Amino acid sequence: MSKISYQIIQPHDKESIELIADWYLHEWNIDREKTIQQLSAFSENSTEFQMVMSLNNIPIATGGIYAHVRLQDVAPKYKALGPWLALVFTKNEYRKKGYGALLCEKIQEVAKSRGTKKIFLFTHTAETLYKRLDWQQLERINLNGREIVVMTKEL
Repeated sequence: MSKISYQIIQPHDKESIELIADWYLHEWNIDREKTIQQLSAFSENSTEFQMVMSLNNIPIATGGIYAHVRLQDVAPKYKALGPWLALVFTKNEYRKKGYGALLCEKIQEVAKSRGTKKIFLFTHTAETLYKRLDWQQLERINLNGREIVVMTKEL
C-alpha cells in the first residue's frame, strides 16, 4: 500500500529546497538561485509556505502559498490580491493520478490553519483541476498569447 506524506519546507532543509529549485527550473525555467533564496526566507509561522508531497518517502510534488506572484508584476491590478496558491508541480510520471488535487487540498488546509480566509491562483493549464476543487473564476485575461484564468477560493 502506498503511503502519502506531506512536509512543510523549513529554511534549513537545503536538500528539499534544491530539489524544488531543480523542478521549477526544468518545468518553468525559473531561476534556481531565486527559488532557493525565496524558499530559504520563509519563516515557520508565516502565511507563506512551501510543501512537498512524498509517496513512499519519494518526493513527487510541491506547491505553496505565496504573498507575491509574477502575475502581479505584469498585471498590477492584482497587487491587492493574495495570498496565492502557486507553483504547484507534480513529477510527470505521477500526473493525472489525483496527487495534485490531494496536495492542493493539504496546502489549503494548512493555509486555513494559519489564519488565511481566502486564496487566489492563476493558471493556463490546470483550470479543470481547480474547478473540481471548488475554485471560482474571477476573470480571464490574455497574457503573452496565453489565456489565463484567475481564480479564488474561500477557505
